[in-house]
Amino acid sequence: MAEEKHHHHLFHHHKEEKGKPVDYKREEKHHKHKEHLGELGAVAAGAYALHEKHKAKKDPEHAHNHKIKEEVAAAVAVGAGGYAFHEHHEKKEAKKHHHHF
Repeated sequence: MAEEKHHHHLFHHHKEEKGKPVDYKREEKHHKHKEHLGELGAVAAGAYALHEKHKAKKDPEHAHNHKIKEEVAAAVAVGAGGYAFHEHHEKKEAKKHHHHF
């Protein structure tokens, strides 16, 4: 007997209700939207980090405060980029399932 492989993802939210098949085209669109939000978040946080870096140079009296804000914004940008990458992978998975049917 061939056993099916089941992917267990932490953030998968396929809503397979009693006898209803999963709408993979809808899932793909949903993940694409979330991917774009992650990209937007990464760009916005990156821009804020650069802004704070500039303020640190222009305002030496408060440079330490601006440096901390810069580093936090940079970390948020990396996290948002990771989230966008994750959603890109989820979108590809949904697309792969969608094209098999």
